[in-house]
Amino acid sequence: MLQLREYTKDLRNLVSEGVGDGEIRSRIEQQMADVYRIVGICLGIPPETFSWEYYDKTKQFNSVGPVTPLDFYVKYVKPYYNVDDKVCLVTDPRPTNSYGKAYTVDYLGNVVDGRPIIYNNQPVELLMKLAAESIKSLEPVWFGCEVCKRFAGKQGIEDLKVHDFKLVFGVDVTLGLTKAERLLYGESMMTHAMAFTAVTLDGEGNPTKFRVENSWGDDRGEKGYLVMSSDWFKEFVFEVVVDKKFVPPEVLEVFSMEPIVLPAWDPMGTLAH
Repeated sequence: MLQLREYTKDLRNLVSEGVGDGEIRSRIEQQMADVYRIVGICLGIPPETFSWEYYDKTKQFNSVGPVTPLDFYVKYVKPYYNVDDKVCLVTDPRPTNSYGKAYTVDYLGNVVDGRPIIYNNQPVELLMKLAAESIKSLEPVWFGCEVCKRFAGKQGIEDLKVHDFKLVFGVDVTLGLTKAERLLYGESMMTHAMAFTAVTLDGEGNPTKFRVENSWGDDRGEKGYLVMSSDWFKEFVFEVVVDKKFVPPEVLEVFSMEPIVLPAWDPMGTLAH
C-alpha cells in the first residue's frame, strides 16, 4: 500500500504540472510493472496451466491436467455452475435507493475487460425467498452480510437474541436504528461472504433458519457450519447470488436498466473493495 500511495502522489503531481496523457499513461504502465513484480515475488506468478489431484469418495486417486483455468472451468465447473446464469440481488432500504432499480459502485470493477457489476435492489423478503427456492433445488447460495453483529462465534449462531445484554449491563441493548439508518450512520455494511447450504421452512413454506457454510475453520459452530435465523437475515444480509431461473421476469428486467452509480465509499461496495 505504501508503494501505491507513493505512485498516486507521483501521478497527482504530473497532472498538476500539466503533463500530457501519453506520458501519464506511460508512467502508469511502468508503475504497474513494478507492482506486478513485487506481488509476483511475494505471492508467485499464476501458472498458465495446473494439475488437480484428488481422491474421490471411493478413495480412488484422480488427476486432471495439465489444464488451463478456463478449460478447467468449461469442462468441470460450468456444467454444474454456469456463472453466466447467476445474477446479483441486493437489498438496500435507504430512502435514496429505490427498490426495482439497478445500481453499481464507482471503481468497483477490478478485472480488465470484465463484465460490469450490477446490483438489482429488491426487498429483503424476495432475497430470502429466492435463496430458499435455490436451496430446495439443491443449489447453494453465495451471500454477503455484516457477519459479526448478534453473532455467537463459538456456538455458530446468528440470531438477534443470541446475547442477553440485560443480564450483563442491566439495560437492554436493542438494535435501535433501522437497517436503512444503520447504513446511513455507518453502523452497518457488508463485511463477509458465506454460502447458504440448507434451509428450514415453517408449515406455510416460509424460511425460519438457514445453515451457513463459513470459511473460518472447524472450531466455529458445527464443524464450520453456522445457523442463521430468518430475523437475522432480514437485518444483516445485504446480497445474494442466485440462478436467474428462480428470478421473476419483472425483476430480471431491472438488469436492462442503466445502473445508478453509487460513490466508491458507499457501504454497498465494502465487501468487494
